[in-house]
Amino acid sequence: MLSLYAWNVNGIRAVVNKGAWDSFLATHHPDIVCLQEIKAKPEQVSLPDDGYNTYWYPAEKPGYSGVAILSKIEPLKIICGLPDEIIKRFSVSGDLYGDPNLEGRVICAEFTDFFLVNVYTPNAKDDLSRLEMRHKHWDPAFLAYLKQLENTKPVVACGDLNVAHTEDDLANPKANKGKKGFTLEERSGFQAFIDNGFLDSFRLFHQGNGFYTWWSHFANARARNVGWRIDYFLISKALKPLLAKAEIHPSVTGSDHCPTSLTLNL
Repeated sequence: MLSLYAWNVNGIRAVVNKGAWDSFLATHHPDIVCLQEIKAKPEQVSLPDDGYNTYWYPAEKPGYSGVAILSKIEPLKIICGLPDEIIKRFSVSGDLYGDPNLEGRVICAEFTDFFLVNVYTPNAKDDLSRLEMRHKHWDPAFLAYLKQLENTKPVVACGDLNVAHTEDDLANPKANKGKKGFTLEERSGFQAFIDNGFLDSFRLFHQGNGFYTWWSHFANARARNVGWRIDYFLISKALKPLLAKAEIHPSVTGSDHCPTSLTLNL
């Protein structure tokens, strides 16, 4: 059995300093962990070794974005960023320097049986100023990248996709329609993954609402479970027979997100 976890830590240094990282590892013992929004470079934080091979892809800007993969199984290859030809084909640009790969948003580990893609998707911003970029450029480019990888072997894509797909994926859908994370454009971007054959692994095991991975810091939202499910594990259909379980872990604290996980019979 292979256990994979994804967690937007919203600052790995803070999670480590709170003791939340040690607690998470001691409780869950993941084989592979994908982190988003690490907001640090490797030299700025000391993670316990615990037998992990660690691969960082931080943003150029200090304290911003960044992804990492920790794996007890050594990957065949690590690929950082979106391919240049996909960036050009979909005219993807980043907030900071134009090149989205300077924002540390995508890292891929190739294993014998699958590719594992860890993503921290740009959000649309409160004023929706990034919605067009997200809808017309980023989401199609990321889908094209997953399909390109899938031509070689099955894909597991995980991380913070910054969208609630359906009304069951957030506590207050009516109040949030048209707002960032729940616009028709963002939801259709997610639906395109499903339409192109990827499976929302969590929904193969759990239906209905009440399952969330992010909560606002305001109004005691987490304690009241007024949240959003915006963190996912998407898998190629070829991996469905190997899927043992998919879960979220709201009891894990230290970030405004909680981890999600996937277990494969490998």
